[in-house]
Amino acid sequence: MTITTGERRAGAARMPRMVPLAIAAMLLASECRADWRVVPALTLKERYTDNFRQQSNDLKQSQFISELTPSVNFATNSQRLILNGTAQWRHFAYRDDDLRDTLDHSFEYAVSGRATLAKDLLYVDANASETPNNISVFGPRVEDAPYLASNRAKVKTWRISPHLEQRYGRLASLSLRYTRDRVEGAARGFATTVGDGVNVNLASGTAFGDLGWGLSYLRQELEDSINGETSSQTAAANLRYAVTPRMGLTARVGYDRYRFQRVGDDTAGRNWSYGFDWSPSLRTRMSASLGRHFYGQTGAFSLVHRSRRTSWNVVYDDGITTSREEFLLPATIDTGTLLDRLFATSIPDPVVRQQVVADYIRNSGLPASLTDDVNFLSNRYFHQRSLIGSMAFKLARTTGVLSVSRSERIALSSQESDSMLLGNQLSSRNDNVRQKGASASFDYRLNPRMNAVAALSWSRSLSLTSGTEDTRRDFRIGLQRQLGRNVRATVDLQRRFGTIGFSGLSNGPYREHSISASLSAQL
Repeated sequence: MTITTGERRAGAARMPRMVPLAIAAMLLASECRADWRVVPALTLKERYTDNFRQQSNDLKQSQFISELTPSVNFATNSQRLILNGTAQWRHFAYRDDDLRDTLDHSFEYAVSGRATLAKDLLYVDANASETPNNISVFGPRVEDAPYLASNRAKVKTWRISPHLEQRYGRLASLSLRYTRDRVEGAARGFATTVGDGVNVNLASGTAFGDLGWGLSYLRQELEDSINGETSSQTAAANLRYAVTPRMGLTARVGYDRYRFQRVGDDTAGRNWSYGFDWSPSLRTRMSASLGRHFYGQTGAFSLVHRSRRTSWNVVYDDGITTSREEFLLPATIDTGTLLDRLFATSIPDPVVRQQVVADYIRNSGLPASLTDDVNFLSNRYFHQRSLIGSMAFKLARTTGVLSVSRSERIALSSQESDSMLLGNQLSSRNDNVRQKGASASFDYRLNPRMNAVAALSWSRSLSLTSGTEDTRRDFRIGLQRQLGRNVRATVDLQRRFGTIGFSGLSNGPYREHSISASLSAQL
């Protein structure tokens, strides 16, 4: 068994000193007496697949793949410090020699935290990550074939954000935030961007009774290695009238201005919206609004509900975004948050609960985000509409997670900024993309030491510019056996169908069948 091509890396600038200093400040914050939970683990996985490159059926090749993954999860939660993170190093070995477009290793990490430097006054948020991401919607997915180098690029991000919170008695409260961040992708044609942002919010206090008001201003300046300087500004005023103690009517007016290369329509204008919010109980919150921006009619909806055995989340959003913003601000509905609410009643300790959730996600093979939508690489601004709904439930023997999603991205800025990213052959595929999907995952406890798992998913991606369409279907079943207190064995069978495979080229529909066995130990 031989080891093949190493992971390709682009030269990256060093992270500025202030980011590790900020994390160090979190660790050394005064009066920090947090209980830490650090869980190192080691996983050995053997996989056989009859189509490891995900090519059309007449070109498919079989392969045995070995994977060794040391990892660590850590978390702490106290009055002064909230910090959590994960890191893993994956090493791949193959049966055959000289395999092209494969990796011999990959490394990824994600860490985030908040430090309270002065209670009720000064805080610092910081996060950093290095993760593999899909270059295009069309082609092999990182989550499906982590050993393939095609359609894959490392994306590094960091963000530091000190913010000041000040209350003026019952009259008002002020929030002042400064943010510095950076996004860099190891893909030819993907811009390295550095952002500086200021966010100011002034909100009314309890002295105004049933009528609440707020003023906000947000400005961000971006240094872009491909597009040069771009910027965005938003100023807004909002009102809320409490019809009842649990329900209020809302209204908002404002002005947006974006500066980027665009052909045709304006990138600035007034905006307005109206709506309501409703909190019938501590476990249920709902809000909705309708309005208009310079780019057209918009709306928003949010529903969060938790019962003793279920957790629900539905979000509809409509606005302007970029790939870099999606990398810095993860999906609204993430797997960990949904399951954290589900286990909140049975596991009150947040640190222990986080580890239980992480174990469940890993053992069930769930993605980090409960949506099949792909955040592909692009240097352009998009008008994005997205609807995501998810539900998790926990019964006596069964735990399950269901999700549905639909999104549409319409490019607003010039296509020239993406000309080097996909090449001439595929240059228009990421212009305007519509995605939708559904997934379900179930975990059934056969006995105290053995679980059966099943997962199925369906997704469809459509390029509205070129007409390219990619449909995927996945089905997986498996058994998990607890061999000891910290040792678990897993066997999985999987079947995958897709219409666009290797390198994102339309080489015909493909099918893949695979079987894998793994042994995991928490050290």
